[in-house]
Amino acid sequence: MDYAKTLGQLKASGYQSRSIKEELRENLIQKLQNKEQVFGGILGFDDTVLPDIERAILSRHNILLLGLRGQAKTRIARLLVNLLDEYMPVVGGSELNDDPLNPMSRFAKDLIAEKGDDTPVEWVHRDERYVEKLATPDVSVADLIGDVDPIKAATLKLPYSDERVIHFGLVPRAHRSIFVINELPDLQARIQVSLFNMLQEGDIQIRGFKLRLPLDIQFLFTANPEDYTNRGSIITPLKDRIESQILTHYPKTIEIAREITAQEARITDEQREKVDVLDLHQILLETISFQARESEYIDEKSGVSARLSISGYENLVSTAERRMLKNGEKKTTARIIDFWGVVPAITGKVELVYEGEQEGPYIVAMNLMGRAIKSMFLDHFPDPDQLKKGEESDPYGTVRAWFSGGNSVDLLNDSSDKEYKKTLDDVAGLRKLTEKYTKVKGDELYPYMELALHGLAECNIINKDTLESSLTFRDILANMLDDDDLFEDN
Repeated sequence: MDYAKTLGQLKASGYQSRSIKEELRENLIQKLQNKEQVFGGILGFDDTVLPDIERAILSRHNILLLGLRGQAKTRIARLLVNLLDEYMPVVGGSELNDDPLNPMSRFAKDLIAEKGDDTPVEWVHRDERYVEKLATPDVSVADLIGDVDPIKAATLKLPYSDERVIHFGLVPRAHRSIFVINELPDLQARIQVSLFNMLQEGDIQIRGFKLRLPLDIQFLFTANPEDYTNRGSIITPLKDRIESQILTHYPKTIEIAREITAQEARITDEQREKVDVLDLHQILLETISFQARESEYIDEKSGVSARLSISGYENLVSTAERRMLKNGEKKTTARIIDFWGVVPAITGKVELVYEGEQEGPYIVAMNLMGRAIKSMFLDHFPDPDQLKKGEESDPYGTVRAWFSGGNSVDLLNDSSDKEYKKTLDDVAGLRKLTEKYTKVKGDELYPYMELALHGLAECNIINKDTLESSLTFRDILANMLDDDDLFEDN
């Protein structure tokens, strides 16, 4: 496509100026009518957040996305760029994206007055029409709005009140663009004050000199409710000028959470080919995140980011991959014992309350895994605590008897697939129990056999001892007997 290179050519092409909010609105209308996807890659918000954003754009509103960390707020903001025209004409050499048909800056007006239809026109791609700033306490008015440049004033021999001596900040340079401020409450109140006039009247003040700039900007702000209450707040006049406040949320179902993790996790094709992560393990991983969001040890105001599952999935695959490489194997399947490699992804993604700090991050992580394992176990096997008296047989009777006979199971973190399977096969009754309740056959049965062992331990049917490089399952009374022997020796 040939683009106009001068103002005269632009006029002849029939180009019509429109505000960025109208541009976003019209392009959204076109996508909705054509049944096109507007926010690709955003999962779980189809019936909640995304319709609210679309309504806000159709209403020409500035937007505040309010939600806990890891709820795709910044990603949504960046996807708004796709609703802009692919290219936008600007006056050549303008630092403020001046519209050739409706110039704003002194530079553009003077240039058009001098050259008329020969004024050069440049085209800006929509990717360059997105400006993002993280709000931090050290952000200044000069950063956002601008400041007087004394060197310019001296060189041009102009007073400080002249627009031509101003060094413009990020906001004026985002004219006809999308401007995003992340974590808005962290912005000092006096800096927020400098924004609210701009949102409505287009006035800015630099060093006491009032400047009327009819800025055309789509503002989008993000905020965390924790920040909203603890580290700062959005001042009332600014909040009043942000027309749409939209609440984000975490995935509401395990299946949506799995889709997000699969989409975001950085797993190579080679890893996918060599390491098989079963549905069982994927659901278990997401269950840990869901348990964390309900845990009394974790600050619910801080939230549990979707990054916990994403990083955890990457760690799970890498843990199985490392074991495979150490054993010289070509392929492997993830195991529940591999979840001990996920612990660093858990401890680094949660904010603990006082009780959690007392327990320690490692114990909290193990507690979360234990709850998730028990939940998964009860989804597949009968609850040992709910077995009715008088039933013909205890489904766990053979397994209990095997452990009561003094037998134990040692699951090594780095055992080969052959050793792992043999260890599980040695437990009397375990295979038959698992086949009966899971209906799984072949090699996929072994992860469920392992789940049964972990689940029985979480239900206090057998005992589980955690060592540095292994887990030991044995009879629940074994520890008591060991303690009695120690007492007698003393």
